[in-house]
Amino acid sequence: MNQLQDGANSLSLLFDLNWDRLLYVATIIGALGLGAFVGSL
Repeated sequence: MNQLQDGANSLSLLFDLNWDRLLYVATIIGALGLGAFVGSL
């Protein structure tokens, strides 16, 4: 039971880390896209 709980906790942590990284990449892409749009005006 304890091993199963540890596995769930590590899976949750992995998801949190990947979500944070995905948000970081999306923010950079959004900023580059917005900069390209403003530069083309």
